[in-house]
Amino acid sequence: MVLVTGGAGYIGSHTIIALDEAGYDFVVFDNFCNSSKESITRVENIIDKKIKVIEGDIRDAKALQSVFDTYKIDSVIHFAGLKAVGESVEKPLKYYDYNVNGTVVLCDAMSKNGVKKIVFSSSATVYGDPATTPITEDFPLSATNPYGRSKLMIEEILRDIYVSDNSWKVVLLRYFNPVGAHESGTIGEDPNGIPNNLMPFIAQTAVGKRDVLSVFGDDYDTKDGSGVRDYIHVVDLADGHVKALNKIDGFDEVMSINLGTGNGYSVIEMVKAFERASGKKVPYKTAPRRSGDIATCFADPSYAKDILGWVATKGVDQMCEDSWRWQSNNPNGYAKS
Repeated sequence: MVLVTGGAGYIGSHTIIALDEAGYDFVVFDNFCNSSKESITRVENIIDKKIKVIEGDIRDAKALQSVFDTYKIDSVIHFAGLKAVGESVEKPLKYYDYNVNGTVVLCDAMSKNGVKKIVFSSSATVYGDPATTPITEDFPLSATNPYGRSKLMIEEILRDIYVSDNSWKVVLLRYFNPVGAHESGTIGEDPNGIPNNLMPFIAQTAVGKRDVLSVFGDDYDTKDGSGVRDYIHVVDLADGHVKALNKIDGFDEVMSINLGTGNGYSVIEMVKAFERASGKKVPYKTAPRRSGDIATCFADPSYAKDILGWVATKGVDQMCEDSWRWQSNNPNGYAKS
């Protein structure tokens, strides 16, 4: 059975659908600080079965132990954590507590219960401000903000665990920029308060929930001055986790794997693509650069293809269409209208 920490969140909820489709049994562990119980209900409707859910915090050793006592866990997909770059700059200790300390408590519980397989939700932020693109897995590692540093610290912790006991199986999945939603339009990204990520902000502006999109920086060294990122459909991303789990027993080292499309799109290009998909105008204004942001970041995803047999299949138009379907069907996210 797979323990999915943070399984009610944006990426977690899509991944448990992929796990179910692949025939895995799983249990979700989530404290719902950045997610909704409604997402679990909707996933149950999609997969037509009841999901095992335990409400708890990964920093709570007793709560985690109860999961291992109740279920025969053999592997963990670890999503749980905080993820807002801007907030991490303002509240670094909070991020180190939730993300780093939480992972230490989780790994300790895994070790005590003989569970040594983990797929970790890492991030392209561990590459810091790369000197060149596309980014390969052997690039130097650094971080430009506490969120990224927390991911980098966790990667190092997991490597140290492997060095101490190489019967552990560790896969570090470095995501680029997840966007999109399930094709049903019933689950998607539902950020608390003002979105930190581009796509939900565009979508909320298109649906009329927000007046104008702020484009942070128009003076980067890019084609139109706005930041360039590698956007990946969340369903493709979910598939990457299943493929990592399928292959994990065959790995005899800590595996670091990029999950991206290999294509970079600017903020302005994403706005235009979303306007095409939605038929709505997305008004935007230029705002100052955000602390910790970089100009350009996109992946070389060839290693994922070689190692996992994984390739992103969904292009930017489908990302925008699926995001719009979710947002237009659920203008207030998971909140009851």
